[in-house]
Amino acid sequence: MATREQKTQISNIMVVIGLFIMAVMALLPLLNINLEWMRWVFAAGALIVLVARILGNYNGPSLRIRRLHRILISSGILYCASALMMFISRGTNDWIAFLLAGIVIQLYASWMIEREEKNDGDKAA
Repeated sequence: MATREQKTQISNIMVVIGLFIMAVMALLPLLNINLEWMRWVFAAGALIVLVARILGNYNGPSLRIRRLHRILISSGILYCASALMMFISRGTNDWIAFLLAGIVIQLYASWMIEREEKNDGDKAA
């Protein structure tokens, strides 16, 4: 069985891969390169991020950090909603709103997790 640190490391690698896939596939339609398979690859990247966020969930003692990790899961849900909008509203750029909302939430939660972990480390010392 994998340790907590190994699960976190695997989850982080999955998030990076999924976000990279999504970034490349989101850039192509903005450059007027629209191919049908790009939607499917973007959706796969969004699903990878969501699964990685769920698997890498924090179960430590800090309630605030647990809440921030659940917020990261909601960013994965927004990425999946963005992928769904790519299929539903073809020809429009409605999917970008969900993508940007997910990015903003992820940036906030990631920054706050780092800050809270640093504060917990300072309190312990």
